[in-house]
Amino acid sequence: MPEQQIQSTRWHARQAEEALLELDSTAAGLTHEQAAQRLLRYGPNRLDEAKPASVWQRVLRHLNNVLLYVLIAAALVTGLMGHWVDTFVIIAVVVLNVAIGFVQEGKAEKALQAIRHLLAPHAVVLRDGRQQDIDAADLVPGDVVLLASGDSLPADVRLLQARSLRIDEAALTGESVPVDKQVDAVADDAAIGDRICMGYAGTLVTQGQARAVVVATGAATEIGRIGRMLEAVEQGTTPLLRKMQDFGRILTLFILATGGLLFLFGTLVRGMGAGEMFMAAVGLSVAAIPEGLPAIMTITLAIGVQRMAARNAVIRRLPAVEALGSVTVICSDKTGTLTRNEMTVQEVICAGQSLDVEGAGYAPTGSLLLQGSAVDAAALAAHSPAAAALVEAAALCNDASLHEKEQHWVLAGDPTEGALLTLAMKAGLSPTVVQVDRPRLDVIPFESEHRFMATLHACEAGSEVLVKGAPERILAMCSQQLEADGVERSLDEAHWHNQIEAQARAGRRVLAFARCRLGVGKQDLEHADVASGLTLLGLVGIIDPPRDEAIRAVAQCRAAGIRVVMITGDHGVTASAIARQLGMGEDIKAITGPELELMDDTAMRQAVAEARVFARASPEHKLRLVRALQANGEVVAMTGDGVNDAPALKQADVGVAMGMKGTEAAKQAGAIVLADDNFASIAHAVEEGRTVYDNLRKTVTFLLPINGGESLSLLLAVLLGLALPITPVQVLWVNMVSSVALAMVLAFEPTEADVMQRPPRRPDEPMLSRFVIWRIFFVSALFLVGIFGMYQWMLAQGATVEAARTVAVNTLVCMEVFYLFSVRYLKAPSFTVQGVKGTPRVLVAVFSVFGLQLLFTYAPFMQSLFASEALPLDTGMLVVLAGVAVLLILEIEKALLRRMGVGPS
Repeated sequence: MPEQQIQSTRWHARQAEEALLELDSTAAGLTHEQAAQRLLRYGPNRLDEAKPASVWQRVLRHLNNVLLYVLIAAALVTGLMGHWVDTFVIIAVVVLNVAIGFVQEGKAEKALQAIRHLLAPHAVVLRDGRQQDIDAADLVPGDVVLLASGDSLPADVRLLQARSLRIDEAALTGESVPVDKQVDAVADDAAIGDRICMGYAGTLVTQGQARAVVVATGAATEIGRIGRMLEAVEQGTTPLLRKMQDFGRILTLFILATGGLLFLFGTLVRGMGAGEMFMAAVGLSVAAIPEGLPAIMTITLAIGVQRMAARNAVIRRLPAVEALGSVTVICSDKTGTLTRNEMTVQEVICAGQSLDVEGAGYAPTGSLLLQGSAVDAAALAAHSPAAAALVEAAALCNDASLHEKEQHWVLAGDPTEGALLTLAMKAGLSPTVVQVDRPRLDVIPFESEHRFMATLHACEAGSEVLVKGAPERILAMCSQQLEADGVERSLDEAHWHNQIEAQARAGRRVLAFARCRLGVGKQDLEHADVASGLTLLGLVGIIDPPRDEAIRAVAQCRAAGIRVVMITGDHGVTASAIARQLGMGEDIKAITGPELELMDDTAMRQAVAEARVFARASPEHKLRLVRALQANGEVVAMTGDGVNDAPALKQADVGVAMGMKGTEAAKQAGAIVLADDNFASIAHAVEEGRTVYDNLRKTVTFLLPINGGESLSLLLAVLLGLALPITPVQVLWVNMVSSVALAMVLAFEPTEADVMQRPPRRPDEPMLSRFVIWRIFFVSALFLVGIFGMYQWMLAQGATVEAARTVAVNTLVCMEVFYLFSVRYLKAPSFTVQGVKGTPRVLVAVFSVFGLQLLFTYAPFMQSLFASEALPLDTGMLVVLAGVAVLLILEIEKALLRRMGVGPS
């Protein structure tokens, strides 16, 4: 077994020389012999392959469902009775349930496979003092690697040398923009996003070059650590499945107990034969088991899947459809989820004036507003020479490019520079034309130690240097400022520092622009040329803005009683500013990662009960926060797009991954993938989830009274010593054919108008509320009266037992049809145009069941199979009147309950 690498070493807090010394390496790298020894010691630089579950293991996992146990029990019962056709039908339903779950549900192992693919396949290292290209799997701690723009980091590294190095760590930390790196050690307790002397496996070099020493490989890397966290997270069940499992256990125990008592009563009190009573108990069990319920539940969830797919939410695990409907808290990542993940200039500040910038993202849609009025290039030059000069500098002192592709603007280069190009285009400039008119003669590229970029361009008076960079650095290089009237005056440093602080409070990243004129013939640019004497043009405030639709979605969630919590790896000030813009509240203070580190589980549970923003959060923090919310009894949806979000996505009741910009690891860990990366789609999905739950509750309220009426009819017959009014095989016909056909249309019921104005239902709220239990007993009693009453009335008229049973079955089905119209509105009246007309599917189902009952009653082969008899027309009219009577009684009951203020929650 390879030796485990030390996890506790804080490489970011050690100077580069210390790291090399501890790793027993040098700036020239390892020798081949050293590398070979360490490869044997530490193992290859890859994540351990977890053995995937076999097909049979996956099938058995999907069979492990109490509802399917009920179905299998029903199949065994009908098999014992010799009704093989019904047995095969029930088994087919079980197979359908397992097949849908098998296909729909993604496996957690895929998340680990997705993370493994993040490790770079190749690496450039120094071995024996020579540069070599090797398989990244052969990297070992102590190797010195060379990094350049476009490289994916092959392992966790401590930087030794860095020039203009920027690394995109969004997938790991949630940071909106690439991080400027340098080699100096940082504080021991620095969060991952603040460890600017480190690079992590799976992140991307966007600019510059570096030399670094490998400090961790394979499972010891940050990516590997997240993989282990994923393995340790157990997939939880959903509120619906928990409720249905509880219901299934209670129902099964009740049926077995009732059947046992019935058997004892018949044999001991009535003196009936054991065989006869056993078949009576079996018949009671068949009547009581809602064989169609699991199938209807699966179909209802599958229809929810289709509806959500139409609204850009792709479901990977079927029960997540319903779980969304019971969500009480949505934990959202910031970058790319609530925000556009496209940097945008929102304000231009010049001496004595400021301009607001409309629009968001890289699309050049919007204008520059000066005192509330839009200005074009000519007006900008006339009324704000400083702003016009700044906008031109933004286009020229820039290495990025933007182009439109399929009505979408695509950036090549740094996101901040992309925002500056968009600013220039909104001001009426074409960056391409400006760059041709004023070609670049030389450049000083951005370097983290200098914190600015400068470009040299020809101009009418000779040559001009344009500079952009960190505002504190640029201010130190300036002695003048360009006023609104175009006149240069002495620099007012206090004013500019106030402006910088104001932008920082708004969560914006600030860049400063300056210029200076050089003599004619100047072709080369040196640091000395820009060290002092520059003229400040102004500042720009840049932010990754919230999506407009996310703002609306947050408001919709709040109206629905759902709390939105932001958990991000970005800075606290930025996160709080975005939260305010999203409408999450005004007085928002972010709790940071270091503060979370000091909290025990109790303190964290108190924190998540109140706080709305958590910043600088590591993967462990996100996981702990989700668990703390769940410990408080919340049903949690977690959104995210990065590798760092994957463990929390898996832990949450509903993990929601971003489909467009999300990493594969996040998609595989999530139960739902948003095809459009739009937070608003989550609100739509919650709406659909609530609709699914409503329809499931209607289905339960529809099916259980039918089974209750059947069971009570059989029970009463045995207690009175009479023949059964409906045989077990006839019960199965009703339960598996007409009941399923009618209940299925409830899965298609449209969303009720007030669904997003209700508070979330309590996670501990039972599926069978007091109202539903009352409705089940009340309707069961009505069905008992109808079934048993019509059966006895037919016998009193001199009909045969077969004819009486045929009437009882048809009465049961007719009452089902009229009860369907009632149950579509649990508390609202059904005597409305829409209620009577129903949806087209309702009418199709009713006429289908009518046709099936005609076959049951009059087809000779059905008569021989089910022992039914043809009925005269006047008897059929009485059957219909029994169904109408049920509907009328239920409408009176609804009106009384509405007057009493009682109804479904």
